[in-house]
Amino acid sequence: MKKIFFTIVLLFSLVVNAQTTDELFSKANNLYQNGKYSEAIELYTSIEKQGLKSDDLFFNLGNCYYKLNKVAPSIFYYEKALKINPIHEDASFNLAFAKRMTIDVIEDLPQTFLQRFSSNIIQKLPFETWAIIAVLTSFLASILFLLYHFSYSSKKKLFYFNTSIIALFALVISVFFAFNNYDTVQKNRTAIVFVDKVEIKNAPSTSSETVFELHEGTKVVILDELESWKKIKIVDGKIGWIYMDDLKEI
Repeated sequence: MKKIFFTIVLLFSLVVNAQTTDELFSKANNLYQNGKYSEAIELYTSIEKQGLKSDDLFFNLGNCYYKLNKVAPSIFYYEKALKINPIHEDASFNLAFAKRMTIDVIEDLPQTFLQRFSSNIIQKLPFETWAIIAVLTSFLASILFLLYHFSYSSKKKLFYFNTSIIALFALVISVFFAFNNYDTVQKNRTAIVFVDKVEIKNAPSTSSETVFELHEGTKVVILDELESWKKIKIVDGKIGWIYMDDLKEI
């Protein structure tokens, strides 16, 4: 009886919490529509602090900060929205505008064919989506194989056999894409610079030589960390060390 009671209480609390979150989100949306961006940010942030991760939530936060001309936070939240949903067109579109407010103009290194294929195809969908596609294609391949096995017509057998092979091939590809996407996301730790200007050092020490400078809103890749320092890389290939409090990991 105790287990049943606690289960009911847990389910009830989840329902109440969901309703509260929806109400806060709706209120925040109304505040945004009325131009009260700072107040909307407070409500959106309170939802975020509850542990909710949503591309629409982060997109709306990005919009609020963009309206307030806050470069780093707007880019940060647009990037977070795209990390959850890489095909969020509005977030991608607004991110391009937000980047125009940054000072640093850094040219990307040329990408290989495999890198372009990964970014344009594999990374366009979250690994969860590729995993769902893999599950669906596995069911489809199983059904087609059963139809092939129990079919008496030679034409139908040939059709079901060929389509089951295609489904099996799609299964292997989607599984590979899912693992590749997950591995890339786990290894590719990115962050946004959150200070007006920062000197990037050649070693994790304030007394070390400055190799280049970065400004608010620039996106970096985190390669390593040591105590209160992080080793970073920017898109043109330059590498250096930055104090960890000067950036925020996406």
